[in-house]
Amino acid sequence: MKHSAFFLAALCSGSLLITSCNSDKTADSTATTTETTTSEGTASGDMAGMDHSAMGHDSAAAAGSSPQLVAMNEMMTKMHAAKPKGNTDHDFAHHMLEHHKGAVVMADIQLRDGKDATMRQMAEKIKADQQQEIAALEAAATRLDNAPTNYKPNDPADPFTSKMKASMDGMMQNMPKPVADPDMNFNMLMTVHHQSAVDMAQAELAHGKDTKLKEMAQQMITAQQQEIAAFKAWHQQNADKM
Repeated sequence: MKHSAFFLAALCSGSLLITSCNSDKTADSTATTTETTTSEGTASGDMAGMDHSAMGHDSAAAAGSSPQLVAMNEMMTKMHAAKPKGNTDHDFAHHMLEHHKGAVVMADIQLRDGKDATMRQMAEKIKADQQQEIAALEAAATRLDNAPTNYKPNDPADPFTSKMKASMDGMMQNMPKPVADPDMNFNMLMTVHHQSAVDMAQAELAHGKDTKLKEMAQQMITAQQQEIAAFKAWHQQNADKM
């Protein structure tokens, strides 16, 4: 199944992180997909003006201490690998599908390594919610395989392309440096991960045509904004874990 990557050429810089993370291991069978790759194909739809330096070298150097960061970069590599179809709903479904799968892997790592009860509860909820949405997104993606093109994925001036690119740029630019505490790593990375999902869902609301997907996008925004607030509150109360 094809999935969208038109707006993910900015993730080229993520290969720096992927390469530096090869030493990480995720022992739990549910998290084995976080295995890193040492090389990455180039996207055919590279957009003009993309900032390939969005991810700093300091974060790349520290990535070996965080299986969560390895998982996020594995997710972004998969997003970066495929070409878009050119239909907003189809490409949103495929893009969000990989995004959700990445969240499930990150939740599995938290349930394996994390100790904090609140973060573990949030990981359990995120895993359950996103697995349910993965099934719905897979059905939508299949249903929309023959949908007509309605935007220009290689045109940075296209409104949908621009919004989706901005969502990924934001995730890259706000990527936190890993710390020693696994609960804090999960908290920080999932906050950034959720915000990018909210931004993408808002792009679907603005430019999508499929009623069911737009309803799902609104549900994602509501749920994940609430979880972002909970993550931020926990972060403030646990600053010592930094």
